[in-house]
Amino acid sequence: MCRMFLSLCAAMALLPALGAAALAEPKHAVAMQGEPALPEDFSNFPYVNPDAPKGGSVTYCVVGSFDNLNPFIIKSLRTTARGMIDTIYGNLVFESLMQRSMDEPFSLYGLLAESIDMPEDRKSVEFHLNPKAKWSDGEPVTADDVIFTYEVYTEKGRPPYSDRMKKIAKLEKTGDLSVRFTFNELADREFPLIIAMTPIVPKHFFNKETFDQTTLKPVIGSGPYRVGKVAPGQRIVFERNPDYWAKDLPVKRGIDNFDRVTLEYFLNANAMFEAFKKGICSTFAEADPVKRERSFDFPALKDGRVVTEDFESGLPPVVNGFLFNTRLPKFADVRVRRALGMLYDFEWANKNMFDGQYKRTASFWQDSELSALGRPASEAERALLAPFPGKVPADVMDGTYQPPVTDGSGRDRKVLKAALDLLESAGYRVEGGKLVGADGEPFSFEILTTSQTEERLAALYQRSLEKLGIDVNIRALESDQIQMRKQRFDFDVLFGSTGFLGTLSPGIELTFRWGSESANVPGSFNLAGVADPAVDAMIEAMLHARDKDSYVAAVRALDRLLISGAYMVPMQHNKKEFLAYWANLEHPAKTPIFGNHFPTWWQKPN
Repeated sequence: MCRMFLSLCAAMALLPALGAAALAEPKHAVAMQGEPALPEDFSNFPYVNPDAPKGGSVTYCVVGSFDNLNPFIIKSLRTTARGMIDTIYGNLVFESLMQRSMDEPFSLYGLLAESIDMPEDRKSVEFHLNPKAKWSDGEPVTADDVIFTYEVYTEKGRPPYSDRMKKIAKLEKTGDLSVRFTFNELADREFPLIIAMTPIVPKHFFNKETFDQTTLKPVIGSGPYRVGKVAPGQRIVFERNPDYWAKDLPVKRGIDNFDRVTLEYFLNANAMFEAFKKGICSTFAEADPVKRERSFDFPALKDGRVVTEDFESGLPPVVNGFLFNTRLPKFADVRVRRALGMLYDFEWANKNMFDGQYKRTASFWQDSELSALGRPASEAERALLAPFPGKVPADVMDGTYQPPVTDGSGRDRKVLKAALDLLESAGYRVEGGKLVGADGEPFSFEILTTSQTEERLAALYQRSLEKLGIDVNIRALESDQIQMRKQRFDFDVLFGSTGFLGTLSPGIELTFRWGSESANVPGSFNLAGVADPAVDAMIEAMLHARDKDSYVAAVRALDRLLISGAYMVPMQHNKKEFLAYWANLEHPAKTPIFGNHFPTWWQKPN
């Protein structure tokens, strides 16, 4: 008994030295805030049909081109083939340690890793790999693969993968099938989940020396599909691996149902729509309600071979708009950007182009508790923003801000006058019918577009700007040309969503979209070139928030800064996703909060 007591005392004395990591218990899942919704013994995600039949094929069509099959490098003449890792069509080839649930804000469940061992302070994390995990060539997935992934991403990868080791103090193999990450002071509470979502690559297949070179050689991963036929720039065919190791896991039940997935490429949306009508493309999404009313009258739709449906997500809407390159002197002054933002006539566009079916977008987390619209800043928000006086105008701070509302005529004088007053305060004046700066040079810029709908909206904006003497040129480019311009930040103004997807759990991705460190890194998603200490501070506060109230306060404060910074001119949104598809396809009855999820679809049995 005495010896047992002494042994127990000795063990207890060791606990502080072992640290919190030793006290954590392996779990099947992890959530950013609170606990995951599904228990350890869950059978499948609630938004799938667990009995969905396997077989058949599907063809998804996209606009653009490709010349590369490695999605983790920056060096690409055009872009990487869709489907290798893909938020829309699924991660067909490469997988991560854990799988995200599409019906929770941010929860992850075991995939390559069957469990996660993480202390409450999240200063470290240990993953225990599933012993059944295999690459598509039959080789086992091991801890060495995880370590190699981080080494090769750091040396040869693209952002954000290349930056992750900056927050890791130690990466160690704790067994053949286990890896522990210990984080340094740069890491935040979300970072362990980012590690869990990082795609893993096979050490035995990739050569570290040539990893950063583009390739059209079929690569291998651990995912449900293998790369089949490749026609560069035209199509890529993925073939389901019949020996896929994870096909019976709860996170994969009812998912990856097609035997063959084809991604077909087109030069423009019109050509893609014609291909859909002929049955080449299995699905087609059309955001423009007027175009839907005018174009969706072809025979296959009339006789029921094609059906249409609206899917509604529970996420904040995607922010579409005109994005300014603030690296350029002409867009460096926030007063200029705010004035330009006032000149988009939403009321005219909604009435004449969208049949009144859209709402104005004014927040980066609209229609959610994370939005600053209609909410006065809380004491917590004011404390966060206090070190940055003057950054947020009074109406944005007190929650009364709304974009200007015009009379819908396309020539509302009061809005034009207010915008001109703001431009004059920034040193501009109208001279000879042209807006000129203090140097006497006319104010002009170029808007890049990729579709007819974008051109129409850009032309509407152009007309408003011309009323103040601002010369605007609209240039239509193909998607791969736009991608190259984005990577080099070679543009004045971009049109589109620019990657700012709606989310109920914003996190580390915002450092790459809005953070100073990424402002001048080629290939980063900080397309606007935002380099603001206040924005950096709000992102930091968000990432280190230890409770929901602190998290919400930080995101709302960030929303106020992004609205105030006028880095883009948000336009409009409709949270319903209109989709047309051929009637031989089916999908589950439940739509998750992330909206329609193609990997859960299947082909009707003959």
